[in-house]
Amino acid sequence: MNTTLQYIRYCIGALVLLLAGQSVKAQTESDALMIPKNYFCAAGIYTHNSWDHYWEGTFKRENLNLGTVSSNVFALGGNYGLSNRINLLFMVPYVKTNVSAGTLRGQQGFQDISLAFKWMAVKEEVGTGLLSLHAIVSGNIPVGNYQADYLPLAIGMSSKSIALRGLLNYQVGRFFVAGAGQYVRRDNITIDRDSYYTTGMHYTNQVAMPNMTNFLFSTGYRSLKFNAEATLTRMNTIGGFDITKNNMPFPSNNMEATAAGAIFKYMFQSIPGLEFTAGGNYVLKGRNYGQNLSAFGGVYYVFAVKKDKSE
Repeated sequence: MNTTLQYIRYCIGALVLLLAGQSVKAQTESDALMIPKNYFCAAGIYTHNSWDHYWEGTFKRENLNLGTVSSNVFALGGNYGLSNRINLLFMVPYVKTNVSAGTLRGQQGFQDISLAFKWMAVKEEVGTGLLSLHAIVSGNIPVGNYQADYLPLAIGMSSKSIALRGLLNYQVGRFFVAGAGQYVRRDNITIDRDSYYTTGMHYTNQVAMPNMTNFLFSTGYRSLKFNAEATLTRMNTIGGFDITKNNMPFPSNNMEATAAGAIFKYMFQSIPGLEFTAGGNYVLKGRNYGQNLSAFGGVYYVFAVKKDKSE
């Protein structure tokens, strides 16, 4: 069998984790597969998000001055196999936001470049299956000159961040179950005003951003031709405050979201190295967060950068 065809399935999961670290609306980080040494995966991903209800604190409501809030995300990324156990990844999204009612206008532009180092620390046979443990260090650096203090239409939070994730995967035959936990450390951001009010008055243009945690559970089916998985994700900021009544969101709000989703991947055997993927997720419950419905699709292509001398 063609080596590239065998390895095409290793591309998508690692790449979309870079988007997933930013919010629940961005697919999954559950894939424990690695791209092999000296292979590169190039990816283009499109995501559409929309919501017309949101949680103001824990109170679910709609806002007729906003109507439906939506965003379109066009992302380009890559994943390189430094070794069979170490992958280097990057992703750059271009985001455009919009509302269907009222006088506010959306933003558009490049958001943050995401970089990640993924290490498969353990791979062992346990019982009738294969157990793997991964450690992922990732970070975001804003690249666009966008205004974070314009929620819910800001294209990002404009905060530098670094995150550490642990991922445990157990696979028996073609079926697997996985769990992941992540801690995100976020830097302060600068906003375009000299004072602001949260639970008290702040006479500064610096906003202390609460750190975040992300947890994920997934299960599904993997083969060389077709993959399908279901996911459940929980995101929570550590601290922050609730949106006040009839007010706009603020970057340092306490944001929580629980989302359920699905991912489907198809690998073309007639075109080695080519993969299509599609899926989506829906926010079931939140706090200071929109009840977002997300749908995404992507095209991926894996190729050998150079031949491994051991082959």
